[in-house]
Amino acid sequence: MNDRIAELRAAGEAAVAAATTTDELEALRVQHLGRKAELPNLLRNVSDLPPEQRGVVGKAANQARQALQTALDARIAELKDAELDAQLAADRVDVTLPGRSEPVGGLHLLTRTRRDIEDIFLGLGFDIVEGPETETVHYNFDALNHAPNHPARDRADTFYLAPSPNVPGEDLQRVLRTHTSPMQVRTMEANEPPIAVIVPGRVYRPDSDATHTPQFHQVEGLWIDVDVTLADLKGVLLSFARSIFGDEREIRLRPHFFPFTEPSVEIDVSCFQCSGRGHLRNGSRCGLCKGTGWIEILGSGMVDPNVLLAVGAVRGDDAYDPEKVQGFAFGMGIERIAMLRYGVPDLRLLYENDVRLLEQFA
Repeated sequence: MNDRIAELRAAGEAAVAAATTTDELEALRVQHLGRKAELPNLLRNVSDLPPEQRGVVGKAANQARQALQTALDARIAELKDAELDAQLAADRVDVTLPGRSEPVGGLHLLTRTRRDIEDIFLGLGFDIVEGPETETVHYNFDALNHAPNHPARDRADTFYLAPSPNVPGEDLQRVLRTHTSPMQVRTMEANEPPIAVIVPGRVYRPDSDATHTPQFHQVEGLWIDVDVTLADLKGVLLSFARSIFGDEREIRLRPHFFPFTEPSVEIDVSCFQCSGRGHLRNGSRCGLCKGTGWIEILGSGMVDPNVLLAVGAVRGDDAYDPEKVQGFAFGMGIERIAMLRYGVPDLRLLYENDVRLLEQFA
């Protein structure tokens, strides 16, 4: 029996010494020390031997097992180091080679600002909806409580689309939308309250100067529910202003007029260049807020009951009865927010694609 143990030990040690990879060593471990291997089985069957042989055989078998395990561990450590060295040599990088870098692009300021605005209002519980850029006169004006003689309806202020030859008698009934508010009405017609949505997108007006372009971008918002008040409007827009312009910003509400809200208010944010003082540290007048300490950023107000009644008439129910629900709406120009946030002095710079400007914010 002891001779057989010596043979197993010698064979195992020779195989371990000849192994060249850690995978081979794992196979040898299973072959010589695994559950079905001969040497471990000898140890398990020592109790079946005559009493005078048990101690001698058990000791020899245990010593052989330990010797094989020690040989395996040492060889594994040795081969692991060799394999690591080989891998490092294969993966070697020549750091003396000249560097190669591709120009890294970035989001345009308008895209970045739009996404930031969307993220803020998504965090406040609003959904995002989009709509057609060509609208009917009904949704662009009538459904939003614009009077028949409102100046915005003038052809000098709105792009009207030529009548379709396939619709006899059609007379300038479609426009390039002048705001994204039509989707507020469309959303109410298609959904019962409560609703809270923002509507980002391109809009069109025939203006072109340092602060206006024929095509620009807006984000308009709407929240309709039971007992939504002007205080809720202020809280939402204060959170927005602080997220966009800094945690120390304050807002103020100024009375104004918009056809589709009543009461209507302009929203000003405290100037982030002079911290609302109206003057700079050197005592000079702040040019950003023109010495007032406040900067106008958007228009808003409580949804006019006439708008809710018109929606109810289309739906044929009382879901938007102004005696049961109310809410607020707001609208802002993405270009204006981007200009204020990034210090762009002329709106036209955002559309000229001058690399010198784009690289500053890549």
